[in-house]
Amino acid sequence: MEDERSVVEVMRSMGLADEVVTRVSRLWGKSAARNGGRTHLLLGHLLDTAAVAGVMWDQYVSAAFRRRLDEVSGGRGRSWFMWVCGIHDCGKACPAFQAMDAAEAVPVLAAGLTWGRLPAGRGKRWRHDVAGAALLLPRLVAEWGDEEAAGWVWPLVAGHHGTFPSAAALDPPRGAQGRGAAWEEAQRAVVDVFTCAVGFDGLVDVRPVGSLRKAEQLALSGLIVMADWIASDSSHFVGLSDADLVSFASARRRAEAAWERLRLRGGWRDLALPEDPLEPLIRRLGVRPRASQRELVERAWSMPVPGLLVAEAPMGEGKTKAALAAAEILAARFGLDGVFVAMPTQATSDPMYEQVLQWVRSFDPELESQVALLHGRRRFNAWWRSIWSGMPRPDGGGCGCRGEGPAGATGMADDDFGAIDEDAEYDMVSAHSSSEWAAGAGADGPAYWFLDAKRGLLTAFAVGTVDHLLYAATRTRHVMLRFAGLAGKVVVVDEVHAADVYMRQFLVEALRWLGQAGVPVVLLSATLPPAQRQRFVDAYLSGVLGTADVHQAVPEPAGYPCVTVAYGADGGAAVAETSREAVRAWRESAPVRLAWLPDVDPAGTPVAAAVRKAVADGGVALVVVNQVARAQAIYRDLQEGGFDGVLHLLHARLCAAHRADRTAECLRLMGPQAGEDRPERMVVIATQLAEQSFDVDADVLITDLAPADLLLQRIGRLHRHGGTRRPAAHHVPQVLVTGVAPGRDGVPRFLHASKQIYGEWSLLRAAALVTEAAGPLAGGGTGVSTASGWSIPTDVPELVARAYGDAGICPAGWDESGAWERWSAKEREREKNAEEFLLCRRREWAFPTLEGLHYAGSRAASEEQLDAVVRDGDPSVEVVIVRRASGGYRGIDGTWLGVHGEVDDDEVTDRLMGGTVRLPPGLTEAAQDELSPLPGWAGRPWLRYRLALVLEEDGTRLLGVHRVSYHEALGLVIERQAR
Repeated sequence: MEDERSVVEVMRSMGLADEVVTRVSRLWGKSAARNGGRTHLLLGHLLDTAAVAGVMWDQYVSAAFRRRLDEVSGGRGRSWFMWVCGIHDCGKACPAFQAMDAAEAVPVLAAGLTWGRLPAGRGKRWRHDVAGAALLLPRLVAEWGDEEAAGWVWPLVAGHHGTFPSAAALDPPRGAQGRGAAWEEAQRAVVDVFTCAVGFDGLVDVRPVGSLRKAEQLALSGLIVMADWIASDSSHFVGLSDADLVSFASARRRAEAAWERLRLRGGWRDLALPEDPLEPLIRRLGVRPRASQRELVERAWSMPVPGLLVAEAPMGEGKTKAALAAAEILAARFGLDGVFVAMPTQATSDPMYEQVLQWVRSFDPELESQVALLHGRRRFNAWWRSIWSGMPRPDGGGCGCRGEGPAGATGMADDDFGAIDEDAEYDMVSAHSSSEWAAGAGADGPAYWFLDAKRGLLTAFAVGTVDHLLYAATRTRHVMLRFAGLAGKVVVVDEVHAADVYMRQFLVEALRWLGQAGVPVVLLSATLPPAQRQRFVDAYLSGVLGTADVHQAVPEPAGYPCVTVAYGADGGAAVAETSREAVRAWRESAPVRLAWLPDVDPAGTPVAAAVRKAVADGGVALVVVNQVARAQAIYRDLQEGGFDGVLHLLHARLCAAHRADRTAECLRLMGPQAGEDRPERMVVIATQLAEQSFDVDADVLITDLAPADLLLQRIGRLHRHGGTRRPAAHHVPQVLVTGVAPGRDGVPRFLHASKQIYGEWSLLRAAALVTEAAGPLAGGGTGVSTASGWSIPTDVPELVARAYGDAGICPAGWDESGAWERWSAKEREREKNAEEFLLCRRREWAFPTLEGLHYAGSRAASEEQLDAVVRDGDPSVEVVIVRRASGGYRGIDGTWLGVHGEVDDDEVTDRLMGGTVRLPPGLTEAAQDELSPLPGWAGRPWLRYRLALVLEEDGTRLLGVHRVSYHEALGLVIERQAR
């Protein structure tokens, strides 16, 4: 039973002098001015946070992490977790904080806790998070007699506002920490009273018997922040200014009520082991297991401890469903509470979200509301909106929750930190209480508290872009919150080959931290170079072993598909194993004919002509090019030439609504369920959006040359589904490779855009491999290959290995070595650039604590900048396209907005937001200088910070030196204006 005594009674039972009781009873933690009009005492907030931590332990924290906290606390994990979460704000018991609000300071001063003139400059301000560590550290060392234990606990207090300082930062400015017996007694009493109130005999009793590893400390730090933010919500934790009303028992009742009202919960909660080894595949996912799927599931069963699984299998093999089945097994075996599935793009995240929704429902229908979709355009996913916004379901059912949140509920996405009040003085922003969104909603509805970008991974189940995994490996503010969201889950990364050398730096860093935290990770790829597989294994094992330079050679797989596993064995040994017997692919390998279509003109006229010829007698053609303007030009050529058939254009500069509609239509007409809907003649012209996780089946592929692994991904869209009816001319899969032309002495010339994106070396290597299959480039253009072609998927591993191997493969005279040197120099520079933002430098990896993790500061302030950090690009911005009309504005679909762009309701907001498009990075500076939200958007949460790209009545506008326009079919068109 929780202690019903008030803190005053606890203090008196401890024998504290009356004046100390009075002084401690006056210390405030939340000011009335920033806490809903009511002062909240410091001890009240500490106990509230501890009580929230207790509820989190019971209903949220994974079994695996509970076991670890039990181990380091000598079997008292729950109490210890409450203590470490609650003690976070003890540093507010110092003059620097108590003097921040003049009204709140009056009773503190009157009780005899006084101060002189305090440092006023921002750079000299004594922050209460650091003050707490300075107050606590000497006591922990003295009373625990264990500098190692004190050394990993104090950064948890010092870092609760998002950054971890170094020990040198614990030296307070003169007078800021408090001097004299009165302050010393009060500070000691705050720690002791809180410690006793949560159930310990004293501070000595709290001493841990072991240490968490650094990654586990980072996860614990994130949980402390989570508990603090929940307990800082004044609508659930009403301020108490009378210490006689403050008790741990009342804090527990407040915490339980708040948790219920916020609808917070964990995921599986001690998931039971499946009765049959293949049950997760057969019963849960409804699949007839293929050999490669069985292999992955069997590995998940046999791995003795949490580890890394790398599944390599051909496109369309069913890797993702196998990964979900493996995730269930790993979670049940090792005590994980949910799953994060990382996808390469927003477009690939949406169908995966719907698949995970269906999978999660099979465990418990109520878990549906615990599945988050993490990307900037989730509002346009009909299932996400049905669940999180109370909109009608896509299948015609009711809304996604029993009680609907109020209009604008999704505005919680703008709330970065919740009501954290005085913490706003430390670069934090007070915002609306999350309770206003929860009022009136059913208990099984979604928890809007999780909607903030930094909180999304804390949801039990999440699907999103891989960026969210990469963000958790950056030295940025509140990285611990993101990492805490990963640490209780199984992490699945699909299409892992899609990470380039820059992004791989962050992926490798994330794998180190996940390995050290004991998080099972499943990586999926159809085209993974062996060197990348080795690097991922080494990174994960370096985390497991806590050493920067682990190299455990991965045996050569017996065949393809294959599964590689890596984990740490007893005694600190590293283990890396791979499939010892060849695993049969789902379908037999088939010959693919390759031929050249020389063309490096961005207009793509020969490509359009080849498309007409390819489908002259019927068929479905997919054209994948490396540049938006080239895709638009080919589409325009076909359209204006009177193409007789279904024609679609798909690229990243379509507005959100058009892109979603077209993607869905392409999947309907070319997807696995197309059947009789498949057109007689159809052409889809796309950019790299169609490269991966795009489950369509084309009869013929025309593609710009790309690096070999990406070229094979594109070929994976060809003859993908069994039983598809095809014209006789397309019974054998055919690929026309363009975007390249013979140059001087037969050396290939590439599209300028392709060289900018991929570099010359990887394109030369790909051209050499295609030449082996299609014949010399100089003889191309006939569309008929006299060479051997490729056998897919049998040839995939060898082609990828050769493309990225050390041996030269290009004909003499192509200057392969020079291209390699230029490429390597650029890659080394990119790796060096990435190191600036990595969560931990190599020389720091062996450090045992979080001390000084952020000593270099946070270099990425906004989400846009964070995107650029992990993807090595210039920052880009999204804009909402509107059209100026007589007397006001209209949305891209013609919706009337009003004189100042006023939006009256959510339905209009949805239609308007359908006009969202991301500008290319070259227009970012001009957009930030010239664009702003419309005045009528100020009161709309989803719109008030959105830049409006206002097109004039002629449909265009000048943005910097570019004339931009938007066309229904072509999307955003950008033309540079002549000076």
